Amino acid sequence: MRILARISYDGSKFMGFQRLENGKGVQNELERVLSILAKKEVVIKGAGRTDAGVHALDQCVHFDLDLSVSLKKLKYIMNRMLSPYIAVQSLEQVDKDFHARFLVKEKTYVYKIYCGKKNPFYSDYAYFFPYTLDLEKMQECANLFLKEHDFHNFVSGSRDSYQSFISSLKIRKDKNFITIEVCGKSFYRYMVRSIVGAILDVGRGAATCSSVSNALNTSEEKRFSVVPAMGLYLTKIVY
Repeated sequence: MRILARISYDGSKFMGFQRLENGKGVQNELERVLSILAKKEVVIKGAGRTDAGVHALDQCVHFDLDLSVSLKKLKYIMNRMLSPYIAVQSLEQVDKDFHARFLVKEKTYVYKIYCGKKNPFYSDYAYFFPYTLDLEKMQECANLFLKEHDFHNFVSGSRDSYQSFISSLKIRKDKNFITIEVCGKSFYRYMVRSIVGAILDVGRGAATCSSVSNALNTSEEKRFSVVPAMGLYLTKIVY
């Protein structure tokens, strides 16, 4: 039986989603529990990787498991056995050809920025950024990323293609918090963090919308800030 699991986790307690030799990946923990239950090795496939420090409210994985228990019972057992920093939100039986990564239609990420007085309790969950920001300029910059572009200057590492499509990019402020929500289908390494970094550069006057526009659709190197991982959340995956 192939199962789609929607999970959440506190990324500050792991070294990313991917399985690691030191056992400190989210994937390690999920496979550890499932392998104990199945009494054989179980391998999971994720909708995508998140880096060390990145959180997830709706990460998706699939795996094959044949146990004579209901999905409701399996969810309960998994949550009892898993690290307290990972939670299974739902389990669903899917077709045998379902793939958590290849069938994704859209992902949503949120980046949280804290602009108030320094607070140590937010340090793993929002980016402390005590600068005056021009929100109108930031939204103007955000709009430049909409639709399809070559994101060469907003991705880490080399790829065959840097093309991606962003369907929505919204900025909201609530008291001392700013959230930047990005929706699209394909996100590459550091892409969201690089986009947010460029928007913040514009917001505090360290870059212009024109310079960001010129950095899109070109392989000529342009440099903007890359924000740290702790403020980033994978919040929704649509199939």
